[in-house]
Amino acid sequence: MKKKRYLSFSESINEAQIQAMRLDKNVFIFGLGVEKTGHVFKTTTGIKKKFSSKRIFESPNSEMALTLFAAGAANKGLRPILIHHRVDFMAYTFDQLVNWISLWSFKSAGMSSMPLVIRAIIGKGWGQGPQHAKTLHSMFSYLPGLITVMPSSPSEAKGLLLSSIMSNDPVIFLEYRELYNTREHVPEKPYFIKLDEVRHRLKGNDITIVAMGPSVLKSIKAQNICGNKIKFDLFDLRSISKFNLNKIYDSLKKTKRLICVEDGWKEGSISSEIISKVAEEGIKLKKPPVKITWPSSHVPMSYNLEKDFYFDENEIVKSAEKMLNKKV
Repeated sequence: MKKKRYLSFSESINEAQIQAMRLDKNVFIFGLGVEKTGHVFKTTTGIKKKFSSKRIFESPNSEMALTLFAAGAANKGLRPILIHHRVDFMAYTFDQLVNWISLWSFKSAGMSSMPLVIRAIIGKGWGQGPQHAKTLHSMFSYLPGLITVMPSSPSEAKGLLLSSIMSNDPVIFLEYRELYNTREHVPEKPYFIKLDEVRHRLKGNDITIVAMGPSVLKSIKAQNICGNKIKFDLFDLRSISKFNLNKIYDSLKKTKRLICVEDGWKEGSISSEIISKVAEEGIKLKKPPVKITWPSSHVPMSYNLEKDFYFDENEIVKSAEKMLNKKV
């Protein structure tokens, strides 16, 4: 029996890009740091040796210009992968995203496409502070015409990135910093994950949990703490702008309890949207739904304040205990 192969989140992204570049000669990579020492958390390591500087190259520090360049290249039939180190500075690209990229297909009545991927690094990471630790995922998900993807593990990252690169729609691919060193079995051959397919991660009858990105891992850790005393029906959204909630509706008819877990602010969140859709569907719950999110504040810089700001798996366990009036 062949031994399972384990890759880190970074290695999975690296492999997905290499395989996409082999599958399609129109795929190329550019952005800040792609050729430098860290190679964007090792996600671009070794790619230049395989494909030369014609298909992966360093770029100037201008988020607006880089995004416009990606849009132009995609419009000409290429498949660019643009890397923004920090999602916070994608604020400079909102004119391109809002007024051009997201509505290009709509304005052309579907006759013209814009197949580009913007990889952006988000969230928690070693004293990043208020200007370097946002997620902004719900802002991107608000725009019709954009697909926003937030992978939760190495195997998810590879399949979702390959699908994103080969999609004819523009994709914002958000990578959470604390996931880069996580490891998991990842198949070697190219494979594709549907961008609108919710993944049923854990099966249980007590509480339906909907999570995304790093919140999925925290929810799995919470289930390990709860053991057999509380069983979660856990769903991973994968794409946070284009998802089908039918599996989640079916789960809620069984559990009648809902917890949404999201690394981001509560107001205007994806969690709020899910709870709204559940209400519109007319599904009756035994307890009010719960949102586990960041505080309504900017991310602090100091280590001690940062520890208090971010939630962990224990917060999920506490919410589950309270919802079921049970101690684990």
